[in-house]
Amino acid sequence: MRSEAEFNHAHIPSANNLPLFNNEERAVVGTIYKQQSRELAIKKGLEYFGPKMKDMAVFAEDLIAKTDPSNKILLIHCWRGGMRSAGIAWLLDLYGFKVYTLVGGYKAFRNWVLTQFLNKEKFRILGGYTGSGKTIVLSALKEKGAAVVDLEGLAGHKGSAFGNIGLPKQPSQEMFENLLSQALAQQEKLNQVIWVEDESQRIGTVMIPNAFFDQIKKSTCYFMRIPFEERLHFIVTHYGIYNKESLMAATLRIQ
Repeated sequence: MRSEAEFNHAHIPSANNLPLFNNEERAVVGTIYKQQSRELAIKKGLEYFGPKMKDMAVFAEDLIAKTDPSNKILLIHCWRGGMRSAGIAWLLDLYGFKVYTLVGGYKAFRNWVLTQFLNKEKFRILGGYTGSGKTIVLSALKEKGAAVVDLEGLAGHKGSAFGNIGLPKQPSQEMFENLLSQALAQQEKLNQVIWVEDESQRIGTVMIPNAFFDQIKKSTCYFMRIPFEERLHFIVTHYGIYNKESLMAATLRIQ
């Protein structure tokens, strides 16, 4: 139940957003809360909430219909599990959904995210010069049942000067951490050594968290020695399809 700006900056992966307040309304309510009183802030919030009640019930109903109509369970959260989520939980419970609220809200989820990078995992690092096809090898390993975390896929960047060409805008640092923590938690269930690609700590505009990067640096690296001609062919084939001006700009960045 977070504002558009909050949700767009970062959120729990695969969450659906139903803002109780838009960006401007949230600012107004927050200002009243800080400068006047909690009670006046609630009254102002109710002014915004009232006309939206029907639309919120319809949104939740449509969401259930698109996923699993037999499962009317919802988990709701806002920033700290406060008034926003409590108000919507009351409404949707009244409507007939089985509703849970996330204790501590998104802030509690973020605390969980940061603890994931402290877990001591066993990693194998796949290395090789640019154009070696490391990402393709990792994908093949995953198809054979290996535990793999695709750092470049999560970052939306291929890790080189050409890395973001042909890709959408990268996630925020916070969203990258959210995605990475979830990917690690999913692979931990397999109870296997986790394969990751050899990366510098910065991948485009995002950074691999320090605690996680320290583990990578201490892990064994399996370095693929691919002949230069093969790497050159790979680079031309995979990057040559993109806009010439973008390729020129990326090349100048290397200089």
